[in-house]
Amino acid sequence: MTLSVVIVGGLHADARRAAIARLLADVPGGVVLHHDLETAAAGTVVRTVRDASGLRSAGEAPLVDGCACCALREDLVPELERLADAGDTPLAIVELWDSVEPKAVAEVIAGGGLTVTGVITAVDPALVLPYLANGDDLADGGLATAPTDRRTVADTFARQLEYAPVLAVADSPEADDQDRELLAQLHPTARRIAVTGPAGGGSPLAGAALAGFDAEAAAAAQHPACALLPAEADAHGVSTLVWRRRRPFHPERLYAALEDLACAAVRSRGRFWLADKPDTLFHWDAAGGALCVEGAGPWLGSLPDAAWELVPPVRRAAAALDWHPEHGDRCQHLVFTSPGLDRDGLRQLLESCLLTDAEYAAGRDAWQRLPHSFDTFLEV
Repeated sequence: MTLSVVIVGGLHADARRAAIARLLADVPGGVVLHHDLETAAAGTVVRTVRDASGLRSAGEAPLVDGCACCALREDLVPELERLADAGDTPLAIVELWDSVEPKAVAEVIAGGGLTVTGVITAVDPALVLPYLANGDDLADGGLATAPTDRRTVADTFARQLEYAPVLAVADSPEADDQDRELLAQLHPTARRIAVTGPAGGGSPLAGAALAGFDAEAAAAAQHPACALLPAEADAHGVSTLVWRRRRPFHPERLYAALEDLACAAVRSRGRFWLADKPDTLFHWDAAGGALCVEGAGPWLGSLPDAAWELVPPVRRAAAALDWHPEHGDRCQHLVFTSPGLDRDGLRQLLESCLLTDAEYAAGRDAWQRLPHSFDTFLEV
C-alpha cells in the first residue's frame, strides 16, 4: 500500500481540528501525525500519532539549533517513512501546529521521496478579517517557532491561506456574506470545501486530500514575478483593486506613501519597479498594516538573452505574456483586497508616486540621480 500524505494547517485551530476529524472519519485507516511546538520553550517538541480510535504513539524530538520548526523537519520524514514501510496506512495526515506554514513542510516531505497528495488550509470565515488585520507578533501570543521568529499573525495567516490549493471551510454561524466574499477574493483559485457535507471516502474533502500536489509548481506560483494574483472584484462590501502601470515609481514619493499604502487594505501584494533601481524586481507583501518590501531578483528584461535558459519556464512564460517593447517585463502590478476599500483614493495615491511626464522623459541617467530612498529600508 502506497502512503499518501496530506498536509492540513492553519491558525484557525478549531477549523483545523474539525477538518482532520472529518478526514479520519472519511478515510478508514488514516492516521494523524502532529508535532506540538508549544513545549519548545522546554527544549523539546512532542510528537503524537493517532487514528480515529485514539492515540497510537507519542514521543519527543529535541530542538535543532534552538528551532522548533527545524526539529519538526528533522523528525517528520523518518516518522512518515516508518508509516510507509509498515504498509498498512493509506493516508497520513500531517497536522501542522498553529503558526507553521505549509510551504516548507510540503517541500521537505516531497524532498524526502514521499508523495504529498494534498495541502489544505482550514479556515473559519468569520475569523479571516480579524486575523488578516492582526499585526501582532506571533511571539506575543506564544506562537513563535524560534526565538528569532519575527512573523506576525497577519502575514503568517496570509501565506497559509494563499499557498494551499484547497481551503477547508468550517461551518461558522457568525460568518456573513462579507466574510465569505473576503475569503473568495483573497484566494479566488482555491477550491473551497465545506468541512460538513456528505460522509464517506467519496466526500469532497477526502477527494481533495488524495487529488495530488506538485510542490515545485506551487513554489513557482508563489514567486512574485509570476504569481497568479487576484482579479478585480467588488461584492458584498469587499473590493479587490488591481493596479497596473508601465511607468516606474519615484523612490522618494513612494517611500513617503508606504504607511498609507500598507494600511489601505487588509491585504495587498504584487511586484513593482523603482526608477533608481530599474533592473530589480521588487516584491510587495502587506497584511495587518505591516509591509515587507524586498528584492526578488532581476527583471528578465535586464538579462542578456543567454541567461534566459537559466530561468524556470513558468517565469519565461509569464514574462512573454506581459512583454513591453521598451520596458520588457518591468511593470507595476499591485493588488489590494479589503472591505470598505477606497478605490479612487488608492488609485490617486499610487498615481502620485509614479514619475511625472518630465521625470520620465529625462531618461534613465537622470533616474539614477533620484534619491535612493529605499536603500536603508532594504538594508542594501
